Amino acid sequence: MPISTRGIIRKAAGALTTTGVSSGLLNPEQSRQFMRQAMEATPLTQLVRHEMRRARSGEVDKIGIAGRILRGKTEDTDDGYRAKPTFGQVDYQTVAVRLPWEITEETLRENIEGQGLEATITNLMTRQVGIDQEDLCLNGDTATESTDPDYDFLKLNDGWVKQIAMGGHVVDHAGAAMSLDVFYKALRSLPNKYNNGRLRWIMSPHRQQEWERVIDEFANGRAGYPFIVQRYIRPFKTDTLPPDAGILDAPDGAVASEPVPYNNMNGLYLYNGHFQGVFSRLGPHPTISKTNDGMTAASLWVDCDVPDGLEL
Repeated sequence: MPISTRGIIRKAAGALTTTGVSSGLLNPEQSRQFMRQAMEATPLTQLVRHEMRRARSGEVDKIGIAGRILRGKTEDTDDGYRAKPTFGQVDYQTVAVRLPWEITEETLRENIEGQGLEATITNLMTRQVGIDQEDLCLNGDTATESTDPDYDFLKLNDGWVKQIAMGGHVVDHAGAAMSLDVFYKALRSLPNKYNNGRLRWIMSPHRQQEWERVIDEFANGRAGYPFIVQRYIRPFKTDTLPPDAGILDAPDGAVASEPVPYNNMNGLYLYNGHFQGVFSRLGPHPTISKTNDGMTAASLWVDCDVPDGLEL
């Protein structure tokens, strides 16, 4: 029986490793691009800080500032107090992982996509690397029992769920039904510095569906209680002159005169079930709030009777 070229290579050289290949490997830029694609495969991994390192083990440096560091000032007096940043590091130890696959030459010739099949499968595999990476980041557990059907996967590292359970801010809801109290208790358990307007809520699809069911039960007063439902949308932008906090003390040349794009959010005031007015809020960031440099702008509402045939 004839032997394929691949078989000849295997018989002649045994297993090929990266040390025995002089060409055909991903160059550093291709490797980084592959990792970027994998990291962007899921919404959660896009929110996480990434550090690309060539060393298998090492440290990631951290720097921070403590709270309540302001002190009173006395003219012509130096009491020697100096505020200092705090430094730390996170040790890391990487684990080599693999996702091997093969495409035979016959498959490339005979499939409906032709040579494009290889790129299609590569994109699918890259996305799966990202999905599995997110799964490991959340659910990995080096203490997984060997009898677990996912033992070979979960044992690779300790994920965030385990790390938080061992040393994070945990609220035990004791298996009770989903309610607003779950979120309020979680916020109260966090140090104030994390509840700064940039806080993100992350939950599993099952938990999200349970929360949506709670909203549906309470919406429009069906459960006998008032309930406010908000849905996030990306605001539209208009050119706006940023607010000048120190305009009275600033020289004329220092006052901003060029508009910049600001996100807009408009809303309606209701009182006792009746419309009372319009409010407008603007900010340089997609999430408009005071903590994100947002502002409330003057809004004018003109209420008039329009004669028949007149168009505004």
